[in-house]
Amino acid sequence: MIIALESSCDETALALFDPAVGLTGEWVHSQIAIHAAHGGVVPDLATREHLLTIAPLIATAGEHTPWSAVTRVAVTHGPGLAGCLAIGTAAAKSLALALGVPLVGVNHLRGHVYSPFISAHRADPARFEAALDAWLPHLALVVSGGNTLLARVDTDRRITVLSSTRDDAAGEALDKGAKLLALGYPGGPLIEREARGGDATAFDFPRGIGRRDELDFSFSGLKTSLRYQLEKMTPDEIVARRADLCASYQQAVIDALVRKAGAALRLDRYRSLGLSGGVANNQSLRGALGALAKKHRLPLLAAEPRHTGDNAGMIAFAAWIDPTVAPVAPADLMIEPGLELA
Repeated sequence: MIIALESSCDETALALFDPAVGLTGEWVHSQIAIHAAHGGVVPDLATREHLLTIAPLIATAGEHTPWSAVTRVAVTHGPGLAGCLAIGTAAAKSLALALGVPLVGVNHLRGHVYSPFISAHRADPARFEAALDAWLPHLALVVSGGNTLLARVDTDRRITVLSSTRDDAAGEALDKGAKLLALGYPGGPLIEREARGGDATAFDFPRGIGRRDELDFSFSGLKTSLRYQLEKMTPDEIVARRADLCASYQQAVIDALVRKAGAALRLDRYRSLGLSGGVANNQSLRGALGALAKKHRLPLLAAEPRHTGDNAGMIAFAAWIDPTVAPVAPADLMIEPGLELA
């Protein structure tokens, strides 16, 4: 049994994972209501909430499984907000020492890369290894508030980063776009809701940078383009055209993501395409990426909604499946808020 803790940003999460069964328990304390009042995550408030909630979550986990069944403690040690990560790693170190079991640090982004496989493991743990072999090499598209990247998972389960964003992440662009449109926080779901009644071709927003075969992302120009467009409009015009603005802005993000994923699929051989991260909940994005996968005759493996945001389930799963994760002494586990996915 693996117990995992996640506290990289504004969610305090804990999960229990049994390789023979799957995830047997997941708990998340969300801070959205706290940060919504400020229009975004406030690091000091997030750290305080982690400090208040992580011990009760651990106690809850102890009510669902005997501590003697736990054989490993896993924790997110980067990337993320330093103060938030410190709370999670301190709790994990204490728990590992108290239980006398190994401690492992897990890269948050590696958790996202592996998260689309969680549901397949739960459906048939006994045959999961064979199913995984049939899906590798795998192209992973991770789209979250802080990160946007493409990565290759090879047959040995090792991850190679193919590209990332040169500036804003896709989720960050959506949040900033929602702020410019006075929609609130978090922005992605609010833009998606408004976009349902809009015309995605009404405004011509930029689709990123680079040649057709270049894989890096860029979304800062998109945000700037929206600001310039809004400056040309009166407040009444913005309200009247809000659905069209949201639909066009969202479509620009989706087109950029699909374009780069398609370029990666043309450059190498893959047997599956994955989608994960908080923005993966966007239904239009899922549909567009599903069409891309179908065009290339590949299965689309999308993370379940509960495993798209910051969650401990993916951290526990990565601690089991990732060959690069190795036990360390509690004193040797370092917080690495800028940790790169290597």
